[in-house]
Amino acid sequence: MGVFDKAEKRIESAVGKVFARAFKGYVHPVEIVAGIQRELDAEAKLLSRDKRLVPNAFTIGLSQGDHDRLAPYSKTLNAEILPSIRDHAADRQYVFNGPISIDYVLDPSLPTGQFTVASEAIAPETRKESPRPGRLVLEVNGVRHPLVAPGILIGRGTEADLRLNDPGVSRRHALITVGGDPNHPVITIEDLGSTNGVHVNGSRISKTRIGEGARIEIGNTRMLVHTPSET
Repeated sequence: MGVFDKAEKRIESAVGKVFARAFKGYVHPVEIVAGIQRELDAEAKLLSRDKRLVPNAFTIGLSQGDHDRLAPYSKTLNAEILPSIRDHAADRQYVFNGPISIDYVLDPSLPTGQFTVASEAIAPETRKESPRPGRLVLEVNGVRHPLVAPGILIGRGTEADLRLNDPGVSRRHALITVGGDPNHPVITIEDLGSTNGVHVNGSRISKTRIGEGARIEIGNTRMLVHTPSET
């Protein structure tokens, strides 16, 4: 219940109390948090003695009324929902197979106030947001991670979207945030108080905007932001 209350306060703070009250009788975002957490618990697969692999791509089915209210705010809501999902996973030593995504779809068969949760464990190279011509990616050790909203948490801990097996990387090292128009995104990287810092194009930063050609160093790992060539 504590995690549930924490998530509700976080979400209501983000969207505002007037907006939160608008969900009376409809699906409230905090219910989606609880639904995804239950889905993680139900779908966890044993990976090692103390770690379990869980889905990282979630599709939320909504009634017409709920979809009309939630879908326009999906980016804002996801940015607030994701920390609660990561906290839940960290508490239970769950491991994600790649960045977390939450999509909202219309299901006309659902009555107002009810929703469904479907999930998949999708590797970064096979995600629905796979790199497209003209879309920026973060390339790490030969693997391309599409830079799509809400972004990517980078670190060595289990809650990270992009986990780096690098002793120079902190558990929660850096956060890449993707916002704005999908065709013209605003992308920033922020140091989350790491021990060894984040370097962009040779300079240590606390938070900065990044784009085509940006070279990022985290611990002993080097990354490149670029647009893949069409093959």
